[in-house]
Amino acid sequence: MVQLPKQPVPSSPAPPAVPTSADVARLAGVSRATVSYVLNNTSAVRISEPTRRRVREAAEELGYVPHAAARSLRAGHSRMVLMPAPNVPAGPLYSQFFNELQGALGGLDYTVVQYGSIGLHGDEAARAWAELRPVAVLVPGGGLGPGGVRVLKRSGARAVVTLGPERIEGAHTLVLDHHGVGHSAGVHLLARGRRRIGVVVPQEPGLELFSGPRLQGARRALEGTDATVTELPLAYEEEAAARLAARWRSLALDAVFAYNDEYAMLLMRALQDEGVGVPEETAVVGADDLMLGRLLRPRLSTVHIELPSGRDLAELVDRVVRDPGGVPEMHEVLGARIVHRESS
Repeated sequence: MVQLPKQPVPSSPAPPAVPTSADVARLAGVSRATVSYVLNNTSAVRISEPTRRRVREAAEELGYVPHAAARSLRAGHSRMVLMPAPNVPAGPLYSQFFNELQGALGGLDYTVVQYGSIGLHGDEAARAWAELRPVAVLVPGGGLGPGGVRVLKRSGARAVVTLGPERIEGAHTLVLDHHGVGHSAGVHLLARGRRRIGVVVPQEPGLELFSGPRLQGARRALEGTDATVTELPLAYEEEAAARLAARWRSLALDAVFAYNDEYAMLLMRALQDEGVGVPEETAVVGADDLMLGRLLRPRLSTVHIELPSGRDLAELVDRVVRDPGGVPEMHEVLGARIVHRESS
C-alpha cells in the first residue's frame, strides 16, 4: 500500500469573511430584498433587467451564493432531494438513470445529494438521512420499512419514493419487476431449443434482491415443459468463472442466463478459454443491453431493460412535494424484452 508522506502543516492567514446578501446589496445599490428576489429567481416581483444584471454581477464579483439553509427556513422546507447510494455494485445502466434523474430534478430547482449509507440499514439509515432534512428521499433497492418512512416524514420529508421489488407502507413505490427479466431470458432460450438451462446467481452481498426474482422468473418460463433449471452460484472473479467453466461439460448444460451482461461476459470468456463453443455447445444470455456486449464475438444476446424515465420520476417527486397529503402511488416499471444476437 502506498503511504502518503506526512508534511508539516503550514500556518495560514485567517480565511476571508464570507460575503453576505447585505454586501451584494451595497455593491449593487439595491435592497437586500431585491438581491433575494433576483438570486432566487422570484417571478412574482417585477425587477428590471438592468437591475437584475447589476445584482448578478455584484454577487459574482464578491463570490456570493445564496445560503441554502436560510432559503429553506423562508420556504418552510429545503430543496434537497436525497438519494442513498445503493449498497450493491451499481452498473452503467443505473449510472445513466441517476444522471438523467439528477438533470431532471435540477431543472425543477432541486439539489440532488447522494448519501453514502454503507453499514446503515432500515430505520437506522432513515434516521441518518433525516438528519439532513431533505424535502424528498429516493430509496433504491430494499431495506426501508414503514417505520423508516415515518421517521423521514416526521423530519420534514414531503416525498419518500422507493424503487424496489415490493410496496412499502406510506411511501410512493416504483415496483421493479425483475421476474420479467428472468422470464424473458427463459422464454427465449426455450424457443431456441435449449432444455438444460443454467442461471447464474451472483455471490456479491445485496444482489440477491435482484438475482432471486430473476431466477424465479426463469423457472416460471420453463414450467410445464421438459426443460430444467440449474442454479449456478458465481462470484465476480476470473478465478471463480474459470472453476465453473472447468466443470461445465459435467453439468451437461446447453444454455445459461448469466444474470446480467457483466457476468455473461465474465463467464463467456471462461467458457471459450475452456474450449466450450458459444453458442454451439452453450447459448449465453445476459441482461442490461450494454454497449460492450455488442463488441464481443460472438455478440451477446441480452435482455434489454427499460428503467423508469428520470424525467417522469422527477415530475412525480415535484408533484408529491407540492401536495404531500395525497395517497401514496404504486407504479410497476422495468420493462424487459429480449435482444437476440449471435451468442444464443
